[in-house]
Amino acid sequence: MSTELHTVMPVVVFLVGLAVVAWALVKGGPKPPPPLDSINEPFKSIDTSDLPPLERFTARDNTALAYRLYPSRVAKARGSVVLIHGSSASGVSMHTLAKALAAAAYDVYVPDVRGHGESGRKGTIAYIGQLEDDLSDFLDEVQPRGPRTLAGFSAGGGFVLRYAGDARQLAFERYVLLAPLLHHNAPSTVPGGGGWVSVGMPRTIVLVLLNKLRITVFNHLHTVAFALAPLAAAKLTPQYSYNLMQNFRPHDHYRANIRATRRPLEVLVGANDEAFYAEAYAGEFVDAGRVVPVTIVPGVGHIGLTLEPAAVAEIVAVVSERASEAVVS
Repeated sequence: MSTELHTVMPVVVFLVGLAVVAWALVKGGPKPPPPLDSINEPFKSIDTSDLPPLERFTARDNTALAYRLYPSRVAKARGSVVLIHGSSASGVSMHTLAKALAAAAYDVYVPDVRGHGESGRKGTIAYIGQLEDDLSDFLDEVQPRGPRTLAGFSAGGGFVLRYAGDARQLAFERYVLLAPLLHHNAPSTVPGGGGWVSVGMPRTIVLVLLNKLRITVFNHLHTVAFALAPLAAAKLTPQYSYNLMQNFRPHDHYRANIRATRRPLEVLVGANDEAFYAEAYAGEFVDAGRVVPVTIVPGVGHIGLTLEPAAVAEIVAVVSERASEAVVS
């Protein structure tokens, strides 16, 4: 009987483990959080009647990806700015800021990041690292004039930091992070993004373990859902796959990501940001061994950073007044 038990037990444990993994993959996904008015409502004020037409570039997998160009409003541009939108959004959300930068004599490019808007299959990408490849392909094909600034908002700011620590970081002269997501466990992040994000933890944990074993066949499964209103959810990207969740942010070891940067970095955040602790950013970068200027804009919340006139003016000033530093560097 004892011998039979020793023989059967490993099989039972294996089957139980397999059942738990299967349950987590099938049933352990994210549940959409209640709509968050502080995120959904401000975008209703954007006037998109003068939105530039979509243009396309071809990525290395032959997918046509979308972007918009806001050409400088003066004959001689001062350089170019590539703007990366936030989580679940599209390039349309950057319309107000893009127009302001174009008025300040920059050519402004606003891509729909793959998995969003009109770029690729909504909510997912083929592999972790595809977003960096897409950005490099965009630069190769479109050739924005220099000096170049890469700026990103929220999760897009996290991705900008990811690229700023990448081997290809010299493609831009400087980087601007707007209320960036550094990591879900970073001291600067309000738990759950202040109600914006719901993570399917059982599925995510299993996928992390499987990826450590280099099993990526399930990476298309959704692991994150956003607090979108029903009308917005129909237009935007309500959920991310594991691949997109992991790629549209810095690496897990985000402090190493920070230490790897060699170009000038700057951070801006609203004092009343609901998703991030504004006062925590400076310490985050110091702890990582990098002193980075952090501008805290008074009286501004998360979405207001890219929409409210005072905040937009501050961002334009940071890009414009310090542009010469990038050239020197």
